[in-house]
Amino acid sequence: MSARRVVRVDEAGCEAAAAAAAQALTSGELVVMPTDTVYGLAASLKHPEAIRRIFRAKSRPADMPLPVLVASLEDAERLVPGELEKHEALLSRFWPGALTVVVAASEHIPVEVSGGQSTVGLRRPDDAVAQAILRAAGGALAVTSANISGEPPAREVADLTDGLLQHVALVVDAGPCPGGVASAVIDLNTTPPGLLRAGPIGVDALRPLLPDLVE
Repeated sequence: MSARRVVRVDEAGCEAAAAAAAQALTSGELVVMPTDTVYGLAASLKHPEAIRRIFRAKSRPADMPLPVLVASLEDAERLVPGELEKHEALLSRFWPGALTVVVAASEHIPVEVSGGQSTVGLRRPDDAVAQAILRAAGGALAVTSANISGEPPAREVADLTDGLLQHVALVVDAGPCPGGVASAVIDLNTTPPGLLRAGPIGVDALRPLLPDLVE
């Protein structure tokens, strides 16, 4: 593994691991962190160059937006004021969890994250370590799967490739991610809403709250 530092949560403890990650992130470094789905590659929203390095590390097209993970619904509402109020029932049911919602972006979303588009994907992960890192780093981070674009996502640290890790300052190792499958993605900025990516949340579970969901 070629990352400069690895912190094991079972040795350091959750809060110490989160503090180490937050220190690296607020210094403009990239961090690999666990989530409830797969390992993610994270950067601070306050460091545009770090966000750009995510694209280079993954060989990701610059016009492909990055998701934002949040520690709480309040953190999400702070980033996109007024966009989530009408979706409270949906978010109460599936947040925290493996659901990313796409809504209109605001001036609080860096252009590096949105890829020049008018929307942003937000998710609150159902993982104690991820939430601790997010809280310690200010409540929100740009986070995408920790893999080269087009390759399988990493469910555990052993799945991470040297090509990606050479760009990373710190890896937070919390063991295998329990989900192993990337989140479902729903576009709530369109009428009717659209399912952009199938995930661990089935369409049947979504229909009661989004009866006009387009697959």
